[in-house]
Amino acid sequence: MIKPIQIMVVISAITLSGSESAGERRSRSEVIAKNGMAATSHPLATQIAVDILQKGGTAVDAAIAANAALGLMAPMSCGIGGDLYAIVWDAESKELVGLNASGRSPESLTLEHFTNEKLDQIPIRGPLSLSVPGCVDGWFALHDRFGSLSMHEILAPSIDYATNGVPVPEIVIKQWVPVFEPLKHNPNFLDVYSLDGRVPEKGEVFSNPALAATYLRIARDGRAGFYGGKTAETIDRFVREQGGYMTLKDLQAHQSEWVDPVATSYRGYDIWELPPNGQGIAVLQMLNILEEFDLAGMGFGSADHVHAILEAKKLVFEDRAKFYADMAFNDIPVKQLISKPYAEKRRELIRMDRAGSDFAAGDLTAGETVYLCTADKYGNMVSLIQSIYRGFGSGMIPPDLGFVLQNRGALFTLDSGHFNVYAPGKRPFHTIIPAFVTRDGEPYLAFGVMGGDFQPQGHVQVLVNILDFGMNLQEAGDAPRFAHAGSSTPRGDKMKGSGRVGLEDYFPDGLTEALRKRGHDVSVGNDVMFYGGYQAIGWDRENGVYIGATESRKDGTAAGY
Repeated sequence: MIKPIQIMVVISAITLSGSESAGERRSRSEVIAKNGMAATSHPLATQIAVDILQKGGTAVDAAIAANAALGLMAPMSCGIGGDLYAIVWDAESKELVGLNASGRSPESLTLEHFTNEKLDQIPIRGPLSLSVPGCVDGWFALHDRFGSLSMHEILAPSIDYATNGVPVPEIVIKQWVPVFEPLKHNPNFLDVYSLDGRVPEKGEVFSNPALAATYLRIARDGRAGFYGGKTAETIDRFVREQGGYMTLKDLQAHQSEWVDPVATSYRGYDIWELPPNGQGIAVLQMLNILEEFDLAGMGFGSADHVHAILEAKKLVFEDRAKFYADMAFNDIPVKQLISKPYAEKRRELIRMDRAGSDFAAGDLTAGETVYLCTADKYGNMVSLIQSIYRGFGSGMIPPDLGFVLQNRGALFTLDSGHFNVYAPGKRPFHTIIPAFVTRDGEPYLAFGVMGGDFQPQGHVQVLVNILDFGMNLQEAGDAPRFAHAGSSTPRGDKMKGSGRVGLEDYFPDGLTEALRKRGHDVSVGNDVMFYGGYQAIGWDRENGVYIGATESRKDGTAAGY
């Protein structure tokens, strides 16, 4: 049953008012349903997923349908030009399986090219930032193993919306606007992502017939409808015309990889993430460090609570900057990084009276996404995350296809001695991470928090809210958040000073000043794009029902039947 450890009572969970808070943030109810559940960042995508479940589709069918819809409805964040990761609870085998559907760098692009061009970093946009899109192959890998409906049935709702149009909601527009002006002069951008050369306004109907045609080819021809034929040939030709290196051969060679999720225990629960090339194990490292802190006794929103998590994050992100990379190219010490003895050593570096400013990685041998989750009447649950990285990815839009190519290749470093150094046919470091929680070998929670570097911080804050502070799934997502920026990165950026701390202004009065006295550089604001996007589905095994929650900072909903 979804009843977190009741260590302490939080008054109205997160209702902070009067003299105790700079603002007030109330939480709506969780969504509870018996037969199936979906939680996404767009109400119509959630509705599509629930419709698929009601037709007898599996959780995987519903997740693919919702993901396809979001590629149309939130195009600045996700789409078939990007990558995908998933964790699936298989009710038949009663085990978790992971899928890494991230793409690799072009085989014909070498590290020497960047050296010859005198580049210190890979450009964020443009042809050099490309890596092979893994999303569609991920769909078919999941569908072949766990699907039941045909791909035509799964994609039909998105094909209809892409053809006839879909109204654009408020938060999507807020994310669309900042990246529109810098990219509007790119080839094909205005043809696909504008209404009469401008950003759509809230409520206006946006269509994408070219994407509808691409989806139709995928529904008809399967995986080959993307990695071969018109779609792949168009990508190949366009990339070469733009001076890029990703080819038809690279597309055809792509293959997703089934991987074993890795876990740590926290407060009696097993927290599961995927191993690198993603950053999921940062969550496990942070939780291991935090396990010996009495966070519940500190109280939610106290300076000690926030400080402890910030310092754990700094320590772990230095390891992330050094070690996280494609495991096919490196001997990454994952077991050591997520071990309790290693966490104990790292924990000793934290001072509760002062913000750390000179942490280094441990000595070991060796920011745009959509998250969604689904659950079906058969007991299967899916935690899925998918992205094109920065807003509208690389900004490169092949003609007549209706989607933009991702820019994940920009996350490689060009430092020849680094685990994450660029190499042909290699997966870059990735920020997107799905998560899952089990208890006593049974499913407990599928969840995720989108938002680039914020994602591990968001995962930890949500879990601490549930498992330390006794919040329910919706309260845990609605609670005010904080974020640290400024750590070293796998791209080669170096940490400077103690970094910057952002606080939403719903925390208790006095927190900002208390953190500043400890040396934190704090700013307060409620930028919905800065603090991620949470979705969750829990399994209440005592009552035999699903419990859904969704992000109040996004447009989305949770719904079931």
